[in-house]
Amino acid sequence: MIDTEARAIVSAALLAIVPDAPLDTLDETTDLRDSLELDSLDFLAFVEQLSHRSGRRIDEDDYPHLRTLADCTRFLRDTTAA
Repeated sequence: MIDTEARAIVSAALLAIVPDAPLDTLDETTDLRDSLELDSLDFLAFVEQLSHRSGRRIDEDDYPHLRTLADCTRFLRDTTAA
């Protein structure tokens, strides 16, 4: 998976949870939970969306790799390449 594909999956997953998320203006290194005010249930729903859309199982141990847009993109790119 290339970065643009991974980023599209991340964006779609976020928009499914926060439909009005300002993804075009969100910095790649900004904490998603803080900037989008995701509570624990929102974050879990986001992880479920990522898993469903990418076809990859995402475990709780993977959550630290899903803090920012850049982290999420890198995570999907690197884990689906394996």
